[in-house]
Formats: sequence, structure tokens, C-alpha cells
Amino acid sequence: MTRKTVWLDRRIARPGPFLALCLSEAEFRAAAQALKAPSISQWCSSDATTHTFEHVDGKGPCCIVCIQGREKHGPIEVAGLLVHEAVHVWQEYCEGIGERNPGSEQEAYGIQSIAQELLAEFARRMRLKRR
Repeated sequence: MTRKTVWLDRRIARPGPFLALCLSEAEFRAAAQALKAPSISQWCSSDATTHTFEHVDGKGPCCIVCIQGREKHGPIEVAGLLVHEAVHVWQEYCEGIGERNPGSEQEAYGIQSIAQELLAEFARRMRLKRR
């Protein structure tokens, strides 16, 4: 059974990108299909990947962060992968608003907020999985 895509909190940088975390290829395919996104041959080209699409209703960018093989990584490595992908989400956001040189504090807070959303969702999903 494929679960419904959970879009995370958008307080990161309104009107920042819609953000979702997918832990399987089936979840990614369902999220991409819901956005009517073009077919992607590889859902996760490495241990973690960020895909960016336009919202189906023209509401702006949607970033889908995918992580695979998490069983082979410790919690610190998973956190590092999610922080790395948070930087890519931030970069997509800046590109989308035409920002070429954000302030260092703005950038740090933006990445921190995105990373926190991804890490919190990952932790929530792991707690649900253990039940």
C-alpha cells in the first residue's frame, strides 16, 4: 500500500517550496504522480536525492527529498544526508526567487529550518515504523 504524501511545514521561507520526504520508490512515484510530474527513471541516484517539480496548480516549486539504504547508515550519517539535501532545497528556493547572494544569516536560518523539518519527519516516520 502506498502512503499519501505528507507535505511538510512551509514556514521555512514563505513562499518557499513545498517539501516532502520519501523513504521508498513507491512513495516518490506517488508524490510525483500527484504533481503530474514527468516520469523520472531513477528515484534516488545516490543515498539521497532532491527532485524539484512545479506544483500541479502552479503554486510554485515542490521539492521531494528521497533517501534510500538508510538501514546501512547510522543516525549521524542519515542526519548528514538530510542536511546535505536541505542545502539543495535552499538552493532551489533561492534560484526560484532570483536570489544570487543571500545573506549568510538568512541562508543559515533557511537551511536550519529545512533540515529540521526533514529530520523531524524522518524521526516521526521511524517511530511509526517501530510500532
